[in-house]
Amino acid sequence: MATHSHYRKVRDRASYAFALVSVAAMLGVEDGTVLDARVAFGGLAHKPWRATRAEDVLRSASATEETFRRAADTELAGSRSLRHNAFKVPMARNTLVAVLRDLV
Repeated sequence: MATHSHYRKVRDRASYAFALVSVAAMLGVEDGTVLDARVAFGGLAHKPWRATRAEDVLRSASATEETFRRAADTELAGSRSLRHNAFKVPMARNTLVAVLRDLV
């Protein structure tokens, strides 16, 4: 079971604005190794997006920035953006990495 959790909402304004991207994550880390991970994105699709591919990369891996970037890249590799929201893919990647880094 993951022992630490964090939620981050990225938005245009400081109050009462919907999320451009949000990330909710839980990590269980012991001796520098990720034992358990749960990750979800908001603001990227018509419903919350469970990041199961990222979770698979994280489990049993070292809790390092390199692992976090690989997990984000793996999850977002097949994502498709529309013409006016392509900025959300790198924003989601960077937000996920930052949230995971904060958890360690």
